[in-house]
Amino acid sequence: MRRLTLGLLLATYFCLALCVALTLWRTGAGVGVALSATAAVLGLCLASHGMIMRFIQNADIRGEVEAVREAHKILLDQVERIDGRLIQVAKVVEADHDRAESLSDEMQVLEDLVDRIGRRVEDSPRQAPQGARREGAGSFTRPPSLNDAVRMALAENRVDLYLQPVVSLPQRRTMFYESYSRLRDPGGRLIMPQEFLSVAEPSGMVTEIDNLLLFRCVQIVRRLSAQERHVGIFCNISVASLGDDQFFPQFQELLAANRDLAGALIFELGQEAFETRGPIEARNMGKLADLGFRFSLDKVTNFDIDLQDLQRADVKFLKLGAQALLNELTEINERLVLRSLPDLAAEDFSMLTRRYGVELIAEKVENERQVVDILDLDIRVGQGHLFGEPRAIKGAVLAEAGAPPNVATVLDPVPRRAAYG
Repeated sequence: MRRLTLGLLLATYFCLALCVALTLWRTGAGVGVALSATAAVLGLCLASHGMIMRFIQNADIRGEVEAVREAHKILLDQVERIDGRLIQVAKVVEADHDRAESLSDEMQVLEDLVDRIGRRVEDSPRQAPQGARREGAGSFTRPPSLNDAVRMALAENRVDLYLQPVVSLPQRRTMFYESYSRLRDPGGRLIMPQEFLSVAEPSGMVTEIDNLLLFRCVQIVRRLSAQERHVGIFCNISVASLGDDQFFPQFQELLAANRDLAGALIFELGQEAFETRGPIEARNMGKLADLGFRFSLDKVTNFDIDLQDLQRADVKFLKLGAQALLNELTEINERLVLRSLPDLAAEDFSMLTRRYGVELIAEKVENERQVVDILDLDIRVGQGHLFGEPRAIKGAVLAEAGAPPNVATVLDPVPRRAAYG
């Protein structure tokens, strides 16, 4: 097509030159002048044509250059997007690798604990004395299969977590949950603590069971806390777990890798256990505190508390039985005081503990009258069946490996009068 166009243009230029020559010849100009004019016109046309073609070519080149630049920009955008996606993929792969390592470490801890429990069970007599007792608990007859039922429940991860709300007063808004662990036998029947402890005590495996239940509690809390970070969860920890030189380093490593749980997980132990803890246990509590984790004391029987010691140990919560607290009240010189602290007005006790960073929680609240008396003592947090009974987290949720659920949507109701602890 371009050759045909060029030929037609050249023919046009030649015809134009001939027309000029004929015009000059008819006007009397000589043949030489006519031929010179023809050559000049033809040369001018060819020169103009060359300039026009170069202009068109330059315009085409500029257009192509701009197109190349646009394509280059698009290519750079695509490369940047691909690079961003590769970075995201690398982060996901790294997170999966870290998670796999974490899960591997956790599985190793679980295997070690179950293996230790298994060795304890194998070393213990197959039958235990009838009516084994635990202090403060009733008499329980241990069936011959209870050893195996406890061991299988732990080995097969049949550990249920129950949560009970801890609420602000007087608003009664849920601020925390307290967790309780329960075992299930193959038939789905709950094995209560006083039952499996009747197996654990003769077998000498109380520490291993405490460690395993604590470990499972932390695993579950980690899953729940990702969506409910504003709600703390109290998790019981025993002095035996704090002093276990095999379990605690692994447990500390697990918590160090999950420091984001520090705002959601509060470790709780009894007052007597706290006050009789040894240097190893105190040092390990300090290690957890250095990771940002807080502590709570319950089972308080002595109200003459060393608040400075609580502050040094990063104890942030003190749980007092509602009725025990009200029974501690007495009137001296027409002033309501605590029997253990006769020089301090009862309503000032909570203010004193707050000065040391310790918040009082009235637990085992059963009726509205207790709530009124608790508020008169300026206690702002309560726990008990009046505000909500312990409810089991749905088993299906615990089996999921997907997104963390919302605590409010994963609780199953339990029969009334569920036992504490």
